[in-house]
Amino acid sequence: MPGKTDMNDSAESILVTGGGGFLGAAIVSMLVEQGVRVRSFARGLYPDLAAMGVEQVQGDLRDARAVFAACEGIDAVIHTAAKAGVWGAFDDYFAVNVTGTENVIAACRHHRVARLIHTSSPSVVFTGRDQAGVDESAPYSEKYETPYPATKARAEKMVRNAGRGKLLTLCIRPHLIWGPKDNHLVPRIIRRARRLKRIGDGTNLVDTVYIDNAARAHVLAARRLKENPSLSGNVYFISQGEPVPLWEMVDRILQAAGKDPVRGSLSPRMAWRVGAGLERLYRWLRLPGEPLLTRFVATELSTAHWFNIDAARRDLGYAPLVSTETGLDRLACWLKQYPIR
Repeated sequence: MPGKTDMNDSAESILVTGGGGFLGAAIVSMLVEQGVRVRSFARGLYPDLAAMGVEQVQGDLRDARAVFAACEGIDAVIHTAAKAGVWGAFDDYFAVNVTGTENVIAACRHHRVARLIHTSSPSVVFTGRDQAGVDESAPYSEKYETPYPATKARAEKMVRNAGRGKLLTLCIRPHLIWGPKDNHLVPRIIRRARRLKRIGDGTNLVDTVYIDNAARAHVLAARRLKENPSLSGNVYFISQGEPVPLWEMVDRILQAAGKDPVRGSLSPRMAWRVGAGLERLYRWLRLPGEPLLTRFVATELSTAHWFNIDAARRDLGYAPLVSTETGLDRLACWLKQYPIR
């Protein structure tokens, strides 16, 4: 039936890198519910995974031996682990996102793993200008303002190239994942609520994706690639399929946390200048943490970036089963039980 995600093969063993993370854990849980044998590879050990009976291998993506050991006896790998963020040393991002992915590809080839599903990012094609309804034909950016998209682009290219050989690969580009248990986007918004300023006129449309929908896209990808190897090497944008005004979404997340909406605004040009100044200050003084605003963030928050997901619907059978409204209701319930401070 359309939209079915059941792997329909309980004999399969799937490795999820970053299995203890926000997206990884959701994928692991979905696979376990379908009766798939799941192994998690992560830097830590997680009680929630242990309670599900998931085999856990502790290790670091930068350690080739650890990655090779984790891939032994595995039929497919879903590679979600990465270093995310908008600030930090390029070498740190490169070591995890590029070298780590090289290690995963090499381990898959060594152990003759059949399929590799790689979590990428729409930021690999972000040019700093409005992107409205673009599809997978959009070229990679020629310049990146921050190490994350630069290293994710390089990793994605490697995975796509690997998919032209015996290893079957797909790259999934989920955009702004959010929901209960989020440890990145939602906490950033809530913790900065009092200092947030709207950038631009607030009408720029963006795509987001609820966590269950993002996880389901990866599970579908693993299934569909097995059924149709000719898909190998493809990339797919994943979202809610309904772009929303960015600052309206920010206010809805704040509302779910019982916070007031964003007040006050900056022009995109002023925000960019503030971000550039803060970046220089942090570099000169070698300050810990990250600037409140960077050039990349200023640009992202003031431009449109939403994507055509027809390819994912057609090839993967993907559809966002959890609506944004339902997702926000679930997020509000979770935040009441686990408030973010």
